[in-house]
Amino acid sequence: MVPSFIITFREALEAALIIGIILSFLARTNQTKYNNIVYLGVISGVVGSLIGAFLFNHIAGGFSGRAEEIFEGFTMLIGAVLLTTMILWMMKQKHVAKELEEKVFTELTKPHTYGLFFLVFISILREGIETVIFLGASSFISGKYTIIGSLLGIVAAIILGYAIFVGSMRINIKKFFNVTSVLLILFAAGLVAHGVHELQEAGIIPIVIEHIWNINPAVNLDGSYPFLHEKGLIGSIFVNLFGYNGNPSLLEMLSYFSYLVIVCVFWKNIEKSHQLNTDLSKKVHRTA
Repeated sequence: MVPSFIITFREALEAALIIGIILSFLARTNQTKYNNIVYLGVISGVVGSLIGAFLFNHIAGGFSGRAEEIFEGFTMLIGAVLLTTMILWMMKQKHVAKELEEKVFTELTKPHTYGLFFLVFISILREGIETVIFLGASSFISGKYTIIGSLLGIVAAIILGYAIFVGSMRINIKKFFNVTSVLLILFAAGLVAHGVHELQEAGIIPIVIEHIWNINPAVNLDGSYPFLHEKGLIGSIFVNLFGYNGNPSLLEMLSYFSYLVIVCVFWKNIEKSHQLNTDLSKKVHRTA
């Protein structure tokens, strides 16, 4: 439930912020007559996302055996790539509101409003399709869809997004996205490891060393599971949140930590680039 809540909350909040920025810009420029086009774009994007979810579930349910393992493995890896791309993209968007407003202004200067509709539609559809893939990949790990967590995440994101734009709540968006980015990066690392595991099961990737350790068979004297067992108190939480495995192979562990190292390097470079740009801007300002 927790991973699905985080995923849908993050994705839905991004969508809510995008729509909030567009509607706020239209209100400030006395262009509220275009609000209906924005709403139509949102509804169309949601419908498109639901169609995507239906097709994904239809395709996912049509595989069995080795084909199912291959499909799940590649879905997890694709989900991790998309998730990472989204996180890194958000880190770079320091002026996303200004750039989005400029795009809206450009579309409003055209003789038709198709551009505004497609700007909103594609933004919502992108978030929706990403959510479908992320939740699908997450369900392969947990073994089930957590629809309650997903719905709670969407509701919470809508409420928070509304509160932000009506001015009743002030939060540090950068810090918020940094915290959720860390959680999603750990989740994506789990997707990578589990994707490798499924492709090993399918014989696509060699196993090399099957188990570095294996605590899954362990059971306490009272019949309960040890904390780090996949069904234990801590292990079961880690399985759903971070893709934890109680009996990982060598390549699973290497892929997990290699992914974390690579993402941390990208994150550090992005932060360094932001700092250099900030220092350069301050220097230019002082010179002027």
